[in-house]
Amino acid sequence: MKPVDRIWLFFAALSGAMAVAAGAYASHGLAGDARAQELVRMAAQHQMWHGLALVALAALVRRVGGAGRLLMRVAGWLFIAGTILFSGTLYVLGLGGSLPIGMTAPTGGTTLITGWLLLAIGALVARAER
Repeated sequence: MKPVDRIWLFFAALSGAMAVAAGAYASHGLAGDARAQELVRMAAQHQMWHGLALVALAALVRRVGGAGRLLMRVAGWLFIAGTILFSGTLYVLGLGGSLPIGMTAPTGGTTLITGWLLLAIGALVARAER
C-alpha cells in the first residue's frame, strides 16, 4: 500500500469515528438546540459519506492508470480538504463558535463537488492497470 493510500485510509477511519461521535453528541449533548443539532448532524453525514468515498478511492485508484488515476488522486485530496472546510465549519458553528474568515462552508462544499466531478471524469478516462 502506498503512503498516500495509508493517509487516505487513516483520514477515512478518523472521519468515520468522528462522524459517529458527532452524530451521537448532536442527539444527546445538543438536545435542546435544534439549529445546533441540524448543523452537527449535517457535518457528520457529509464527513461519513466522504470518508467512505476515500476508502473506495484508495481501493480503486490502484487499479487504474493514466489521467484517470491522476484525476482520482486529486479527487481524494479534494474530499479531504472539502471535508475539513465544510464539516469543520458546520461543527464550529453548531458548537457555538465563530470563524475568523467567512465562506469556508461554501468553499468546502464547492471543493467536495469538484472532487466528485473529477472522480466522474477520471472514471471516463481511466485505463485498466494490470
